Amino acid sequence: MDCMNQVDTNWGDFALLLVDAQKDFWTEEMAGAFPDFEKRVAELLGLCRREKIDVVHLRASFRDDKADWMVRYHFLDRIPCVEGTPGVELLNCATEQPGEMVITKNTFDGFQKPQLQEYLEKSNKRFLLIAGLVTSVCVLLTAASAAQKGYLVGLVEDCCADKPEAHVHTLSRYPFIFQRTTVAQIAGNREQWRSDLEKIANL
Repeated sequence: MDCMNQVDTNWGDFALLLVDAQKDFWTEEMAGAFPDFEKRVAELLGLCRREKIDVVHLRASFRDDKADWMVRYHFLDRIPCVEGTPGVELLNCATEQPGEMVITKNTFDGFQKPQLQEYLEKSNKRFLLIAGLVTSVCVLLTAASAAQKGYLVGLVEDCCADKPEAHVHTLSRYPFIFQRTTVAQIAGNREQWRSDLEKIANL
């Protein structure tokens, strides 16, 4: 597919991975603790689209017949995002636009789906902004895989949510995996991030 970053822009090395912005992961507790989450996600997508940063939507989906369930899920009475249930539906803030990549996954880590790596390599991405649900599980595990595969990672913390204590712990515990940022800080971080990319290109 044609990449949005064909426009001459300083963001050509960057992509956003928006993880699991779906109803089953957006609990009442999270909505109370993170009242601005949906607004911030909408702002993040708006920023990426204006600046021609590629957007990749990662979404969980599991078959009702359990054929694609992770092994541990078979011991649970209920799992999130089963096909045909309301919980698999998107939050209103997270709808894709034409041309944006959508990858459906039945894992925690988005990189377990080979098409994600293939897409990022084909479009020459080196820095990944990561946001979505939930901070301590699919967001963290996708970020960890990204870091181990050689990407620099910025976790957009005001576009992530979780149980509050898990959210805070994850953000503070893993500076060796990702740099913390917010929607408002992204534009101001660009030159430092590009400098970091130049440094690692010479390693």
